[in-house]
Amino acid sequence: MSVKNYIDKVLKSTVQSTPGQTEFYQAVEEVLTTLEPLLQAEPKYDNYNILERIVIPERQILFRVVWMDDQGKIQTNIGYRVQFNSAIGPYKGGLRFHPSVNLGIIKFLGFEQIFKNSLTGLAIGGAKGGSNFDPKGKSEGEIMRFCQSFMVELSKHIGETRDVPAGDIGVGGREIGFMFGEYKRLTGSFEGVLTGKGLNWGGSLARTEATGFGSVYFAENILNKAGDSLKGKTCTVSGSGNVALYTIQKLYDMGALPVTCSDSKGMIYDENGIDFKSLKSIKEIGRKDLSEYLKVHPKATYTPVHQYAEGTNAVWSVPCFAAFPSATQNELNLNDIQILYKNGCRLVNEGANMPSTPEAIDFMIAKKMFYGPAKAANAGGVATSQLEMSQNASMQKWSFAEVDDKLRGIMKNIFDLSYKTSKEFGDEGNLMLGANIAGFRKVADSMIDQGAV
Repeated sequence: MSVKNYIDKVLKSTVQSTPGQTEFYQAVEEVLTTLEPLLQAEPKYDNYNILERIVIPERQILFRVVWMDDQGKIQTNIGYRVQFNSAIGPYKGGLRFHPSVNLGIIKFLGFEQIFKNSLTGLAIGGAKGGSNFDPKGKSEGEIMRFCQSFMVELSKHIGETRDVPAGDIGVGGREIGFMFGEYKRLTGSFEGVLTGKGLNWGGSLARTEATGFGSVYFAENILNKAGDSLKGKTCTVSGSGNVALYTIQKLYDMGALPVTCSDSKGMIYDENGIDFKSLKSIKEIGRKDLSEYLKVHPKATYTPVHQYAEGTNAVWSVPCFAAFPSATQNELNLNDIQILYKNGCRLVNEGANMPSTPEAIDFMIAKKMFYGPAKAANAGGVATSQLEMSQNASMQKWSFAEVDDKLRGIMKNIFDLSYKTSKEFGDEGNLMLGANIAGFRKVADSMIDQGAV
């Protein structure tokens, strides 16, 4: 059987055995199709049945989460934890609380996490979890009661050398705190079982900023390789959560000008540059809608979602040199990337998980745009989570500068490995191919070493 037929067979089997998981199919297809040159060069991966094994999680946990709202009414949500692969270390991956969460979303995120974690060079396997619970519009007491109920079940499946969850969309420091407190109450153990903890009780400096900072460091490495930099470049950023917020801050540090941000209700364009302090006050501290930005900066432009052109995201209509999709999956489609390219964009660097559709990626590669794929570009968050685990295990606390320096080094190593691997397999500069092969090869070789597990 040819390598292409082998890949097609695994893709077909995945769809047949896991119906209705569209995002998961997309993630699997993106990885497997880029592995073709590696599989041609190394028949052992076929001989050891690696593709069939790696697309099936080691464990899928689905559970009921029952909690009481402020009116005394019982509410029910679904909780998930998908422990995908532990070949190179304990499971590691975030928890997402959002109404869009389902098993297919969690599996796509967990599958991506395997290779992202591998690229960091750190000893962490891939996992993801979450719930269809929506923290928006809930009181602090309701969020606390939900988190405590969620942890009652999750606590049975995690531990500092077994599975160490972190935050994601809808799960920040507040939610991590509530879950950690419940874990401690249930187990009687104070251990590094969650990352993204508060600084007073085991958290790491620079963890909040890490994904956004790391994304910008990766983009800078891409441009440096081409003899350029972010200095003086106009950039568009989507989202307004942690990733987007600290992408904007680091872009300023690099001398760039970020001019957009967005949330689920609309987007802001500020030609003078997004005011980081105002944005942080509105979204991270106040947890308010982005339209509040106009009260402080009336000359900025706010476009609500219902005014977006059909089939496009308004953020990507703004002329720029570099785009940083930092919100959610499939937020940048073929129409968006064509508009970006026409308006002068030459770099797309993914801060979110799988934010570009396959058609958009094909366009970027065909046009030879600079492209930082999510597995590589947004690995800074999980890398710093592992640094938090290391500090917890050794009972040390590193300075912000120490953690940031390690993060910068990790992101450079990820770029160098991805670039070197792309060159090794005859497509120099194709960082998606390089990152996928490099991440896969380490995990697959470890699976072979450990036998039929």
